[in-house]
Amino acid sequence: MKRILFVAAAAMILAGCPSFQSERPKTPPPVVPVEPVEPTEPVTPPPIDKVPTPPKQKTTDWSAAVSPLVSEMSGASGIESGKVLLVDSVKNNTNGSFSVQNATSAIVKAVDSSHLFKVVPQDVVNTARKTLGLSQDDSLVTRSKAIGLGRYVQADYVLYSVISGSNKQRDIEMQLMAVQSGEIIWSGKNDIDQ
Repeated sequence: MKRILFVAAAAMILAGCPSFQSERPKTPPPVVPVEPVEPTEPVTPPPIDKVPTPPKQKTTDWSAAVSPLVSEMSGASGIESGKVLLVDSVKNNTNGSFSVQNATSAIVKAVDSSHLFKVVPQDVVNTARKTLGLSQDDSLVTRSKAIGLGRYVQADYVLYSVISGSNKQRDIEMQLMAVQSGEIIWSGKNDIDQ
């Protein structure tokens, strides 16, 4: 019984609570007109950041660097004309980077134009490198790898080249080696102008 009385009392109390807000007419907020103010100074856009121009790429005239060495090599004693020559990829011992393929191509062109050797074509050299597991960009090119590659393509001579120094001052050293004996027949060095 107490329970019923309690429920009835709770219902009466809740029935007396207003559940709706009174319906008052809503008025919009007052609109206050504002007159535009003209600026006294002209508005300037913020400064635009200019993108700095990148440094100019230095190009190397590989032909001018290797031609004197190839001419010197052509006049060296103990070299037999008409033999097969393998021009090995140039080794980069500098603290910078450059296109090893461009340097190697310049050497091949200079040797070809001397008409002293029969140069192993670069596609044959590339195929032989793949067969022997040597990368095109092998930074660990050694004389023994060059001689092994020369034996594989049945060359008589190998022209091994190393570029050393820094980005400011580089030089190229070339060595002509007999494939069968590994003997260095000729060696020369030249500065590379940038």
